[in-house]
Order: sequence, then structure tokens, then C-alpha cells
Amino acid sequence: MRKLMCWIPLALGVTSVAVANECASKPNTEQFFPSSWGIDVNNSRFVSPNNTGINANNVHRLELKWAYGLSTEAPRFYPLVTPDTIYIGDGENGLVALDRESGCERWRNEDAKGDIASSIVSAPTRHGPTLFFAHRQKGVFAVHAESGATLWQHGTTSEPLPLYSGSPLVADGVIYLPISSQEIGLSINPFYACCTTSGGMAAFDIETGEQLWYLPTIEEPAQVTGSHYIFVEKWGPSGAPVWSAPTYDRKRGVLFYGTGENYTAPATDTSDAIFAVNANTGKRNWVNQFTANDTFNMACVAGTANCPEDEGPDLDFGAPPVLGNDRDGHERLFVAQKSGTVSALDPTTGAVVWRKTFGRGGYLGGIHWGLATDPEQGLLYVPISDFPAGLALTNDPSPGMYALNTNDGEVEWFTAKDFSQQAVAEAGFWPGLSAGIVAAKGVVVAGDLAGDIEAYDATDGDVLWRYKTARSFPTVNDVPAQGGSIDSHGPLLVDDLLLVSSGYAGVSMQGGNAFLVFQLNDEAADSVETSASVESTAGSD
Repeated sequence: MRKLMCWIPLALGVTSVAVANECASKPNTEQFFPSSWGIDVNNSRFVSPNNTGINANNVHRLELKWAYGLSTEAPRFYPLVTPDTIYIGDGENGLVALDRESGCERWRNEDAKGDIASSIVSAPTRHGPTLFFAHRQKGVFAVHAESGATLWQHGTTSEPLPLYSGSPLVADGVIYLPISSQEIGLSINPFYACCTTSGGMAAFDIETGEQLWYLPTIEEPAQVTGSHYIFVEKWGPSGAPVWSAPTYDRKRGVLFYGTGENYTAPATDTSDAIFAVNANTGKRNWVNQFTANDTFNMACVAGTANCPEDEGPDLDFGAPPVLGNDRDGHERLFVAQKSGTVSALDPTTGAVVWRKTFGRGGYLGGIHWGLATDPEQGLLYVPISDFPAGLALTNDPSPGMYALNTNDGEVEWFTAKDFSQQAVAEAGFWPGLSAGIVAAKGVVVAGDLAGDIEAYDATDGDVLWRYKTARSFPTVNDVPAQGGSIDSHGPLLVDDLLLVSSGYAGVSMQGGNAFLVFQLNDEAADSVETSASVESTAGSD
């Protein structure tokens, strides 16, 4: 059923708070949430009522509590929360611990400054409560949660040009770290001999950072395949990066993860694929490829010489697999691709149980950063971006939120985004859903590329709450903040809070530097809440 947005409270109020720059007290480290990028090791992105009080009945009461001005216009962190602290990655300020109530700074770790690119997760070690995250160039960090001191920092030695873009998963004393390659960007230089490296998955000891095993996505070595400009060699195969967090099946002792395109020819059978790997040894159990002969790198965007002759559509698995059950209790691995295709697999064999395609896809999605499941509703939530770039497709775009029956992939409801020329002009940008999403009891929350964040009713897709973040904010740290596109890791729900970064200076996106903390207001104040109603027409917000 296709749903269209109708009368919605448009929240614009800002809760007044005093500017608070520093607070020296130590964080409370008794409890941490979430345990991983995907909320749990299954990557469900579902927050149970034990961990959030936000639901379909009260989500309309969310108000901005405070805003923090980041030092980067392309934030890539997913926050971690304790009873009194929020840990964030703040560009050149590194890892920062903020007081949950006021936003004041408890400590910062500048060893990690530059580009914290992942979720921040925690686990107990011999040093005490310890934080782990990926830095795009430096690998994985272990940081003492109370003091902010760096305990160790390691990257893989198995690849010469690794890029640490995906979030680490910490489980049973091991850190599983997705590996991609810097050659995706180096390819832009037409005098760079492209390309020789591959993606992979690495496992590290949680106590020492020692690498336990590494599995490349391409096992055959690259060879010279030709040249351009007479003297610039071409190499292949290469690529098949792992962009996102793995999924852990503790019962089977298996990791699941997706790969991206080959950077250069010849193409391999491990690109645009789902891997199932023994978590203890790093040995493959099975690999299922979904798109063959997809060769693409950033030279294709820039129009330089390293773009493969048979340029592919760049249809990565950017979204992590989701391990869950369908409505009949059968275990399924739900996977989604930038083509707009969603599939349910048998996790034991990798065989496809059902497959559906939504939207027209492209290198900015399709499905870009992540799905969510709702075990109570038996639904799989699918955000579609369909940004008008990349593939030369004739189909109309279909950006919006889809809710699928987990048994067969049939659409239970669809709430469209308004991508009319007028709406895009008024918003200032394309409104597709690219970022990761999060679900809770009766509600699913998503941010869009135009800067709006919305909460959808899980039963019918009606929009219960919307907030425009693409604007300026007063901040608790006196750094001017401007919102923009909501992309990458997306929103987090915890207790009575909603946390989200607004601004992402990626390809064709609106940069911004606002980290926003929303809180449910008191029910007594609900009757005097100031809001505006927005009437929609067919296909509009």
C-alpha cells in the first residue's frame, strides 16, 4: 500500500540551555548503549523498550534539548551513551566525552583526531571499560572509557593501502574490522597505476590489538593488464571492499558481510557479494554474488583515465546484512543493495528465499547505509534514496520508506518522499533516504538527504513527527552549527533521547556540523507545545 505524508507536527522549538564548555567529572561507565552499529550483533537496528521509552504514542513529544557544533562538515561517527555521558567523534578534536544533560566536555582524546569513521562501541578489558572505534587512516583504537587515554591503536598489515571505513564489531573477546582500500580514491589520479589491493575482514584481540586473522575478498594477486598514456600500467583484479559492519551469528560461529564493486578488470566472483565466514578462523563458508562484472572507481565520477573500459553501475552492498526471523519463525539473512534489491537468504547456505527490487538504484542508492527489522510487527524497513545520479535509468525514482513482510518481501506500506522540482527547490536538496535507520516499539525513525528527520508509524507509515535540521543552531560549545544532509550512520534512540548528526559533505550532499540531542518533553507540557501543521498533497511532504 502506498502512503503519502499528511498533517504532521513540524517541530521547530529549541529548548534553552546554558552554554557549558567543560566539566571535569569522570563518566559513569556502568552501562553502555548500543553494543554495536546495528544496536545488536544481528544488526537489527531495533531498540527494545528496555533501552528506549520512545514509541509511536509519544514520539511527537520530542524536542531539541541541546546542539553541539562539530569541527567537521562530514561527521562519520555513531554515538555511544552511558547514564550520564555521550561519546562522539568530533573531527580535529578527536574522540570527545560529553555530559549527557548539558553537553559540556568531560574529556577529549586527540590521538584519534582527523577522521573517526565508525560507531563507537564498548567492552570490558583488563584495563576496565574500554571504547573501540575505527579511524579511516589509523585503524582501530582502544580508549579507556573513564579517562580517555589511548590503550592501543592498530591497523592491518595484510594490505598496503587499507581504508577503515566500516564499523568494528566486538564480540566474545574479538574485534572484527571491515577493510576497504584507499585506491578507490587514488584512482582519480590518471598517473596512478591502478589498482592492486582488495578489501577484506580482519580479526583483532580485544586486549592487545594483535591481528588474529585476515581474509581478503580477492585472493588471487593482481597482474598488469595493460596501460594508458603509454607508461601508466593498469592492474587487476582489485577492489571488492567491505564498507560496513559485519553481522555475527553466535549460534553458528559465523560472520556475514557484504562487499562492493571491483575497482578494475578483470572482475571477480567476490564483488557485490555476501560472505559467510567462520568467525574463529576466517575461512569462507559460502559466498553469494548478486551483481557480476561491476568494475568502478572514483575515476569514473571524475572522468579520468583509470575508469574501467567496461564501467559498472557501482552496486555495492553498503548496508550490513540483518540476521533475524520471518513471521513464521524461520531464520533469515536480509541483505540490501544499492541496486534497490532486497533479498532474504538462508543463513546456512546463502540460498535466496525471496528477492524484491524497489526504486531504480544507483551509486547513491537504492539502499545505501542500512535496514532495520521489527520483530513485533514482522516487518523489514527499507529506506530508498534513488538519488538522480549514476545509472542511466529510465524508471522514475521512488524515494521513501518501505515496510516489507519478512515472509515474502511483499510491501505492507510505502511512504513516499516528495521529489517534485518545487519540493527539491524548497528543501535545497534531494529528499531521499540514504542514512541508516532505527526502529523501536511501533515506530521507525529516518533522516533524509534534505536534512529532515521523521518518525513513521510502524503499522501504516503515517509520519508522526518531523524536524527540519538543515538550519543553524545555537550550541552548548559556542561553535556555530549548521545542519545539512543526514547520511551515514543515521539516528540513535536511547532512553528518552534521540541523537543524530546533521550534515554530510559527501558526493552531491549538503555538508553540516550539527550534533543534535532531542528529548521527550513532559506530558504536562505537551498541551502547550508550539508546532505547525503541514498539509500535504499527493506525493508531497
